[in-house]
Amino acid sequence: MNSEEAYNQYQKKQEADWEDLCKRCGACCGVAEGDPCQHIIQTSDGKYGCQIYHNRFGEHKTKSGKIFKCVPIREILNKSWVGDGCCGYKKRI
Repeated sequence: MNSEEAYNQYQKKQEADWEDLCKRCGACCGVAEGDPCQHIIQTSDGKYGCQIYHNRFGEHKTKSGKIFKCVPIREILNKSWVGDGCCGYKKRI
């Protein structure tokens, strides 16, 4: 394996490890506030997921029609939001 392949493998592992921190509680998507993003879905195991996960960043609407900007979790880790106590990312830091 060459150094570029090794680096790409390392990056994929880092991304997977980061994604695994998410407990799929939906708090950062507005579930705990009662007006979540229109793209959030509840899965059969009671957790939450995003219908447009790979294209989620930018302006979207809540289920009631309120416009908000979805941002990478790293941009809000230093802030508080309703339900953030269950956030795996915040627990990590």
